[in-house]
Amino acid sequence: MKENRDSVKVNTPLPHREGSGESLLLPHYYDGLIEAGCDEAGRGCLAGSVYAAAVILPDGYENPLLNDSKQLTEKRRYELREQIERDAVAWAVGIVTPEEIDKINILNASILAMHRALDQLKVRPEAIIVDGNRFKKYQDLPHTTIVKGDGKYMAIAAASILAKTYRDDYMNQLAKEYPQYDWQKNKGYPTKAHREAIRQYGTTPYHRMSYNLLGDGQLSLQFED
Repeated sequence: MKENRDSVKVNTPLPHREGSGESLLLPHYYDGLIEAGCDEAGRGCLAGSVYAAAVILPDGYENPLLNDSKQLTEKRRYELREQIERDAVAWAVGIVTPEEIDKINILNASILAMHRALDQLKVRPEAIIVDGNRFKKYQDLPHTTIVKGDGKYMAIAAASILAKTYRDDYMNQLAKEYPQYDWQKNKGYPTKAHREAIRQYGTTPYHRMSYNLLGDGQLSLQFED
């Protein structure tokens, strides 16, 4: 983990309880600060916007079902979304379009989506924790990047669930407009069916043209600060 303010007391994650079906995610990273957790969804997709969420949970919040969205069933993700939106002190979702992704690259777009989510929070956080290992400073707030943070801290797990479910809703809507790309199943990720559809039908306004869409080489991703 990378931390940018050493004077702040922090908590480290506990191991999961094997076989219990419950996660032991920590309620916060920074002690005594209003903390927002951030995560994104859709970074590796060939089509569609990238989504990010920011979530502030109540002090002492407990929900043993919260976990990394990738570890949950679709049904459980949507159940938890309702709980998160009901219980959170504040939450918001930020979006960056395919056109913007092509202009600024996907890493910068993912961070921008997180910043846009933070901009919309009705309660101003005092610190930020982010899933992954890359982030850009937001205003004057301390931040920490945490690899696999969505499986360690509750606010990041909550953000991962919101980002994933709202992006899935968006891709399901796009699938009605362009059914041949199978987006209702692949959500824009580079499956064989998706790439075969690109070969047959070409691209749509929602495809990321800076990516290697046909998979005949390395993805054209530029990770820059």
